[in-house]
Order: sequence, then structure tokens, then C-alpha cells
Amino acid sequence: MAELFCGAMKCTYNKDNYCCKGDIMVGGKHADTSENTCCESFHERKGEAYTSSVSHPSKTISIDCEAVKCVYNDNYRCQAAHVDIKGHSADNSKETLCATFKEK
Repeated sequence: MAELFCGAMKCTYNKDNYCCKGDIMVGGKHADTSENTCCESFHERKGEAYTSSVSHPSKTISIDCEAVKCVYNDNYRCQAAHVDIKGHSADNSKETLCATFKEK
């Protein structure tokens, strides 16, 4: 499990830059840069409240990853110790990215 910092402020699972979903999926099957990745689990927040799949936000999270060209991808699981998801003003998953991506 990785320590996750989430900068996608409009995501319904974001609370204080931590994720309340429990696990996420990073997309980018053909990615060779971080700009070609995204947080597939992003869901735009409607209103002020966040939605929680777990009881509270967590600093660590399980991350499934389709970015097979990333050095941290091991059999579709992220092995990075720390992951940064960017997308401060994102309205959808395609406007987010995994800033931790590093090409093999």
C-alpha cells in the first residue's frame, strides 16, 4: 500500500488531500509520461460534502495501475512508497494524473 496525496480537490472521495475510497485505479495503459495517466476512480463531487466508501480518509491506500510502462507497476499493482495524484481543478478523471509515474 502506498502513501497517497490527492490533489484532485473536486473529487467526491477527497477529504483533506486523502482518499476515502479505500482503493483507486490509475489508468494509462499506453502511458509513457505522467500526463498520459489519470485516476480512473475520480468522481466529481456534487455539493459540499465528500462521499466515503470507508469510515475516514486514509494516508495509505491500495492502488491498481494500468500504466504498465511505469517502474512502480508490478503485475498491475503500484509498488511506490508515495503517490501524488494531481488535478486541483479537475472535473473528470481525464483531467487528473499520477505525478509519481516514472517510465521504465
